[in-house]
Amino acid sequence: MPAKSPSPITLTGRHVRLEPLTRSHLPDLYAAGGGDEEVWRWVGGAPRTEQELGATLDALLEDAERGEYVPFAVIHLESGRAAGWTTYMDISAADERLEIGWTWYGRAYWRSAVNTESKLLLLTHAFEDLGMGRVQLKTDHLNTRSQAAIARLGAQREGVLRRHRRRPDGTWRDSVYFSLLADEWPEAKARLAARL
Repeated sequence: MPAKSPSPITLTGRHVRLEPLTRSHLPDLYAAGGGDEEVWRWVGGAPRTEQELGATLDALLEDAERGEYVPFAVIHLESGRAAGWTTYMDISAADERLEIGWTWYGRAYWRSAVNTESKLLLLTHAFEDLGMGRVQLKTDHLNTRSQAAIARLGAQREGVLRRHRRRPDGTWRDSVYFSLLADEWPEAKARLAARL
């Protein structure tokens, strides 16, 4: 059966709910991570105002309208508030692949179940519902915290694209690529479920 392209959907776990990202999430998102340089260090300059974050969110939603992203608000179930966002991107159903990326969470949610369960929900949907054969993730080569988190998912480090993207400060980022394949997913899923 051929893979299917993702579309907006709500995915619910015990700790988080992933729901289609909308402008209505903006106040919670700004409260979670707006203006925090450390939160935005690897994904772009920290928005100084709610309006700046709104402009970034609007650009992401425009890209989603063109089919480039499927963005999710990450709702922390205990508080009922948006903790950050994450997306499916670089989607090719014909090639049975997509990427999970453009992800950030407010600092209060770091080292919690939020990222683990968000990835478990996204990976389960990608492999088991959409029929993807490959899910990739990438991060800045200097972002060792993110690399360790991706490796804990069970993803395999594939290599580095040198001088891949310009950072907001004008320096060049090398991107470290990781992937999980469909035949690796059952073991990775069991490990993730055990961690939760």
